[in-house]
Amino acid sequence: MISFKHLAKVYRTEEVETTALRDINLEVAAGEFVAVMGPSGCGKSTFLNIVGMLDSPSAGEYWFGGTNIAGYSEARLSELRKSAIGFVFQSFNLIDELNVQENVELALLYHGDVSSGERKKRAAAALERMKIGHRARHMPSQLSGGQQQRVAVARAVVARPKLILADEPTGNLDTANGEEVMQLLTQLNDEGTTIVMVTHSHSHAEYAHRIVNLLDGAIVTESIRQVL
Repeated sequence: MISFKHLAKVYRTEEVETTALRDINLEVAAGEFVAVMGPSGCGKSTFLNIVGMLDSPSAGEYWFGGTNIAGYSEARLSELRKSAIGFVFQSFNLIDELNVQENVELALLYHGDVSSGERKKRAAAALERMKIGHRARHMPSQLSGGQQQRVAVARAVVARPKLILADEPTGNLDTANGEEVMQLLTQLNDEGTTIVMVTHSHSHAEYAHRIVNLLDGAIVTESIRQVL
């Protein structure tokens, strides 16, 4: 589904050139669950931004679904991102002025072919799937952190993406809620959704099929989970 070939990202100013990613070669198969780990500043955020089509590589190839999109314009990347990718963030990124149902519906507003009635139906179904449907009319401020992240996962899946990118999805949660979110992601992966997750948690990385470790912008190790 995803393939990076000799991918690099360099940020340049008039005075400084900073290499964020260097010679990244990586394939993620459809239906795989991959965790990306590494110390702060190792390139994890840049990696996720490029996978999520929020940024473009400086060199190399990015193949998505059989097409090299490294040279795509922002407009083409935006269209592909909206149709194929769902995002889950550490800080939830819910809109305080909208209730839970409206927050999830918002992800479908950018899909012109989805009617208002269909948006409401699909948002309600996604919330029920995440076992948070009973809070549909509540505001985000009325929810616990774990409940807010359930809403965020519902928002990520409501457009039925092929790929979910999770950026430290348990970073702001206690242990119990963190485990619940990981179980939700595992369930989605079991149902066929590809997941790429950045995490600092070794225990949560163990939910993935494969763990990729970054250091100084390069992949230094990859390990495959042993299934007993």
